[in-house]
Amino acid sequence: MANVTTSTSPAATVLSRLPAPVPFKDVAVVVVDGGGQQDAADASSPLEEQHAGAGAAVSALPSNPKLFLRRYQGTWVLETWVPGIVAIQRGAFAPRRGDVVLASAPKCGTTWLKALAFATMARGVHPPGAGNPGHPLRRANPHDCVPFMEKLFAAGGGGIGSRVMDALPSPRLMATHMHHSLLPASIAENPDCKIVYICRDPKDMLVSMWHFSRKIRPDLEFSDLFKAACEGRCLSGPTWDHVLGYWNASKASPERVLFLRYEEMLRDPVGNVIELARFLGRPFSPAEEAAGVAMDVVRLCSFEKMKDLEVNRAASSGSAGSSPLLRGVRESISSNSPYLRPLLY
Repeated sequence: MANVTTSTSPAATVLSRLPAPVPFKDVAVVVVDGGGQQDAADASSPLEEQHAGAGAAVSALPSNPKLFLRRYQGTWVLETWVPGIVAIQRGAFAPRRGDVVLASAPKCGTTWLKALAFATMARGVHPPGAGNPGHPLRRANPHDCVPFMEKLFAAGGGGIGSRVMDALPSPRLMATHMHHSLLPASIAENPDCKIVYICRDPKDMLVSMWHFSRKIRPDLEFSDLFKAACEGRCLSGPTWDHVLGYWNASKASPERVLFLRYEEMLRDPVGNVIELARFLGRPFSPAEEAAGVAMDVVRLCSFEKMKDLEVNRAASSGSAGSSPLLRGVRESISSNSPYLRPLLY
């Protein structure tokens, strides 16, 4: 009988020893409230309970009621997320070596970036190939793997967010829609924290945002959203300030801030995943590149694969009752859009 031996490449062995990010929904943090218990990742509370004194402060901020926005420190953010931003700025977020923050304005490929970054960083423990049916992204929505910091810290005045973030093992992977100017120094100026920013053609972003917003406000006219965006009063607006803040940061500290473009990622997803891995300190080895591991990551995170997963059809984390993965992300609209044409010319 012949002896059968197996071997593992040195690169794979090294990667398997590196810690991998853990889906934040898998972290059990129990909050006891009046004798009852609930998972902190699912915990929510009224605005007045989310941050001591924040209710009155938020209600005093300039508003855009059609889009449920408030103007905070020169930027327009979701009203319910303002307490989370305040909590983060006041120190509720405790930085840790190896933290990675994925930043973007809404509808710019955030969900895709979450999936790509998670799969890239976790590939040593969770191989992205088809032979691994138990991969976290095959059972969990990307938003269940990578939390939005503002949303998480808006619950319980930052206390719940702090517990969840403290319970997450390193490296922690998190996301934000905050302007760079809103980030605390513990993120923006921290040499041990890396930021990956993705931008998108603002015209495409705007049309995608309109389709998304109509799930919540069916009566919202595109012309109203277009006007609000031009005036800087849309979600995460002013848009150009949002982009410029991270662009300048990437030029000042390219070793800490990576600036990606959605359109370029669509044109060359494998090349951008390789660049992403290199920036995150987990470059693909020659053996991995030869084996097509970067392509495996791209396939795992493709729109076609993601949309077929039950967890994404159910949209466990989506707002508006449908999957956040495909709402207006794939199209390339630009100025040829029938929505934009009469407003641009």
